[in-house]
Amino acid sequence: MRAARIEKREHKRELKKNRREQKERARAARPPISRRTVMVVILSVIAIALYSVMVPVHVALYASSVPIMMLLAAVAVTAALVGVRYPNLAIIMFTVTAVLVPLTISRDAALTAPWPWSVPMLISFAVTVAALTFQHGWRRGLIMFTLGTGSGLVASIMLPTVPSANSLIVTTSVVGGIYLIAALLAARLRLGDELTRQREHTAEEQARRELVEERTRIARELHDVVAHSMSVIQVQASTARYRLSDLPSEVAAEFDDLAATARSSLTEMRRLLGVLRTEDQSAELAPQKGIEDIPALVDSIRRAGVDVGLELVTADVTAAPAGVQIAAFRIVQEALSNAVRHAPGSRVSVSVRTDDTAIRLRVHNTAATGEASVSPGSVPSGGHGLRGMRERVALVDGTLEAGPDADGGWTVAAALPWMSEQESV
Repeated sequence: MRAARIEKREHKRELKKNRREQKERARAARPPISRRTVMVVILSVIAIALYSVMVPVHVALYASSVPIMMLLAAVAVTAALVGVRYPNLAIIMFTVTAVLVPLTISRDAALTAPWPWSVPMLISFAVTVAALTFQHGWRRGLIMFTLGTGSGLVASIMLPTVPSANSLIVTTSVVGGIYLIAALLAARLRLGDELTRQREHTAEEQARRELVEERTRIARELHDVVAHSMSVIQVQASTARYRLSDLPSEVAAEFDDLAATARSSLTEMRRLLGVLRTEDQSAELAPQKGIEDIPALVDSIRRAGVDVGLELVTADVTAAPAGVQIAAFRIVQEALSNAVRHAPGSRVSVSVRTDDTAIRLRVHNTAATGEASVSPGSVPSGGHGLRGMRERVALVDGTLEAGPDADGGWTVAAALPWMSEQESV
């Protein structure tokens, strides 16, 4: 019961962790609002506001034709919006409009109102220059500023009897100041974007360097401590028959098995060190063990004095992916290790069955007979082994069930799909 409660709590923690990770992935996958989208929204609002003011002003104060003014005003106020994507077209649109609008004004009305630029037209000019500068750089903004100012001069030359000097000076000064502000702001934003990219790149390099340093530290500890200890065990077990006189043959054979196990562990250790010391994780490694190596694994456990039964019913799994083969072997290895370590004296049964689509594993141990023994899942440190099995199963889209039985034993059952139904037909 206690083991079941611990397993249940661990399962809940993993579910909460998975939910948090899913939320973080969804938040990261949500596309941020781009700067262009923000500009389109702002310019659209400004265009609607300017259009609703420009047409009535020109019709009422300048006696302009309503249909003509509606058309020209629409072109003038939408030039900035078009410039977000098509800057050259926007320059042409506003330049042509800036020449035609002053020519549609009544000469008498121009004597009493600003000419050649009305206030709405001046604001539209300033917005277009600022938008082009902000979105496409100071060169496009300068071209728009020069051509727009030139359009006012052309209109003044065509109608020299209408006073226009004051209006042109005010327009040039105001729009010129706005152009400078937009150029500085655009440069500041581009510099900020570049700094952000550099910080992201630096953070990635830092994370990569920390990862490499941590992997190197782990590899160093494994080499200096664990591998050295295993080498000592292997040497002592191999030389026991020569150092100890009158050693019974059964004991000598036991020492030979210990030496073989130590050598196998050292081989695995060298493979692991190769992975840890390879930054791109693509080192040339020794062949990994798979389903065909499970009988040898069971034999090594039997030689240690554990009662292990094996039922091996396999189809041709040579086409099974390497990841599935490795996962099958490691799950059986971990389950047997847990049974030996946490349920001494129990009987263990291993079942490996394969069909056309999946590999099905089952490792069951009976209740432990040792007084100080416990169930594999009830030891706090044992959670790492179960978590590792779940991670291996998740990598191949399989399923895993591990938990206590009613008779006090423990069962690990896994199904590892390795071929789709369409492929097996």
